[in-house]
Amino acid sequence: MESPSGKGPTPTPTPDRRLIAVKPITVPTADRGIDLQVKVTAPADGRDLPVIVFSHGNAWSMDGYEPLVDRWAAAGFVVVQPTHLDSRRNRIGFDDPRFATIWRVRIADLHAVLDGLSAILDQLGGLAIRVDRDRVAVVGHSWGAQTAGALLGARVLDTEGNPGEDFSHPAVKAGALIAATGTGETLTPFALKYLPFARPDFSVMTAPALVIAGGKDRSAMSTRGPDWFTDAYHLSPAPKRLLTVADGEHLFGGISGEAAKDTTDEDPARVALVADAVSAYLHDVLSSDARRWRALQDRISRSTGALSTESK
Repeated sequence: MESPSGKGPTPTPTPDRRLIAVKPITVPTADRGIDLQVKVTAPADGRDLPVIVFSHGNAWSMDGYEPLVDRWAAAGFVVVQPTHLDSRRNRIGFDDPRFATIWRVRIADLHAVLDGLSAILDQLGGLAIRVDRDRVAVVGHSWGAQTAGALLGARVLDTEGNPGEDFSHPAVKAGALIAATGTGETLTPFALKYLPFARPDFSVMTAPALVIAGGKDRSAMSTRGPDWFTDAYHLSPAPKRLLTVADGEHLFGGISGEAAKDTTDEDPARVALVADAVSAYLHDVLSSDARRWRALQDRISRSTGALSTESK
C-alpha cells in the first residue's frame, strides 16, 4: 500500500501507547557556560526498556523531532534529548567565538548524558528500574548524526588529514545516523570557513549502525550531491545497514516537527517510515528481535522503488 503522496509504502500505524515526558532535567557538566538540559520521553508501561540518546540538528533543541521521538517511545524506547549549545535559543551564531568548539561540546553533552543516565532517570519516578542499561543507542540527525557518529567510533580529521581523539563511549551498543555529513574533501567555502570540523573519518566507526540518506538531499556544505550522505555507510567497517529514501530531502518529510518552516518535502508517511526504520533496526541489533526489520523490508519490497536498503 502506498502513502497518500505515492512516494512509498504507508508505515504500519504505531499502536496507541500512553507516553510520559519530563523536561527540563539539568545534567551536571563542567565549563559549559550554559546548563545542559534534557527531555526524557518514555512509555508509561513496560520493563527492560532500551534507551536512545538523540542528538538534534543545528539550531534545534530538546523540544524538536517530536514526530520521531514519540514514535520511538511508542515502540518501547526511552528517549533522552539534550539541547546542544548551537540551539537557536542560545543565540550562538557562526561568528560567535564559541561556535568553533561547539562540535566538541556536543560530544561532551552526549557523554554527560550517558554517564549521568541513572540520575536522569531517577527524576522520572519508577522509570529507572524499568530501563535496560545494557541496551543503549545513540541517534542523530545532520550535525547530530556527526555527533552521534563520534560515540560510535568515528574521528574528526584535522586540515592535514590526521585523525583526532577517540570519543567512543562504552555504554553505546549501536546507533542510527540520519543525513550524516560525508567526508570533508568537497566542503564548500562556507563550510570550510564555519564548519572545518565537518571532516569525519568513518574508517574506525566500528559499532553497528543504520545510515539513512535522502536521494534528494543536496547540502550547501558540499559540492557533491546526495551520495555525500552515504559516506558513513560506504566508508565504515561492517556491520552497517543503509536505507536510501529516494524522494527524501534533508528533513525527510518533516522529522524535526510538524509544519516546520524549513521542511520542503512535507510528508508525514515518510517521517513515520524513518522513525520506524530506526526503531526496527535498534530492536534487531539491541534485542535480537528482527521481526520489525523483516516487516520493514517486506514493506519496502512492495513499494514503488522509492526506497532501498543495503547491508554489510
